[in-house]
Amino acid sequence: MTAPPVTGPGAARPAGPAGGGPAVGGLARRATADPLFRLVAYALEAAHGRPPAAVWSAPYAFHLGSPGLVAAAGWPTAVAAAPRTDGLVRLSSLAHPADSCDLPLTPSGPPPDAPDWAVRPYAVLRALARAGYGRGGTDLHVQGSLTRAAGLATAEPAECALALAVADVHRGPGGRRPDRAGPDRALLARLLAEALPDGDDGLRRAVFFARPGRALLLGAGPRRRRRYVTFDPAAGGARLVLVAVRGEAADRPGELERALDGARRAGAQCAWSPGPQAGRSALVLLPGARLTAVRAAVAEDFRGRGRPVPRFLNIAVAGAARREE
Repeated sequence: MTAPPVTGPGAARPAGPAGGGPAVGGLARRATADPLFRLVAYALEAAHGRPPAAVWSAPYAFHLGSPGLVAAAGWPTAVAAAPRTDGLVRLSSLAHPADSCDLPLTPSGPPPDAPDWAVRPYAVLRALARAGYGRGGTDLHVQGSLTRAAGLATAEPAECALALAVADVHRGPGGRRPDRAGPDRALLARLLAEALPDGDDGLRRAVFFARPGRALLLGAGPRRRRRYVTFDPAAGGARLVLVAVRGEAADRPGELERALDGARRAGAQCAWSPGPQAGRSALVLLPGARLTAVRAAVAEDFRGRGRPVPRFLNIAVAGAARREE
C-alpha cells in the first residue's frame, strides 16, 4: 500500500503526543508493518488530514469453558489516534464508511446525536474526559480484523484500544504523561466498567492483561491480584478453532449444534461458547492431526444439506493490547 502525501490544514501540524513526542505516521508507509496497522494509520490520515500520534492494537478475547477464565485471541482490533486541542472528537471506521462523525466532547449532560456504531466509543471518550484524559479532543480511526459474524465480542477490544490510544496521546490528570509502562490499564478498566456497565468486564481484562499461552483467572474485582494458568493448545499439539455458522439468525443455534456434533464425531475433544453471543459460534479444541478431518466432515454435512458451510478460524492464545511502533 502506497499512501499519497497528506495535504490540507491538518498536514502542517505535528501529530505527536500533546507536548511533543514522535508521530507514527510512517507506519502507513512501512512495508514490513502489519497490513491492518498500516491500513488504520493511513485511514486516519485520509479521513482527518494528519498522521496518527499512536496506533494501538487490542486482541479479541474469549471465555474458556471453565468458569472465571478468559484469554486473548491472536486477532486484533486497531485504533489510530491524533490529539486535538479544540474539544472536538472526529471518529471514523472503514467498517462504517458513510458514518464518520465530528462531535463536541461534552463530559456531562445529554450526549450529542451520533451514528449507532459511534455511541459506545463516544461514551468511552466522555468517561476518559471526566477522568482528565483527552479533554482537548481526538481524531480517531477504529478498525477490526473480524466482524460480528465471527461470534467473538467486537465492542470490548475496540473500547480498550480506544482508551489506551487516547490516554497515550494526551497528558493525563495534572498534566502527567504516561510512564514507560504506558497508560494505567487498571484505571482504564475501571473507567470502562463504570461508563459501559453492560459490557463484559472479564473480556476487557483479558484485552488489557492477557499473556501468550496463558488464561487469566478472574478475581472478584478489578483491583485483585491477577493470576494466570497455562492454556497453550499449540504447545501440546492441539488446535483451538473458532467455528462460526452462517445463515438466518433463527437457524444458527441448531446449525451450530449440528456442526459441533459433527466435529466431535470427527475427533474434536471439547467445545464451548466464547462469550455472550451464544448460538453464533463456538470454540473447539481438537488434536492438531484431526483439523483437516473435522473441517471436511462438517463441510460435507452442510454442503449435502444445501447449507452455508461454517467458517473455521484458527485461534492462537495471544498477549494483551499494545502500542504498535
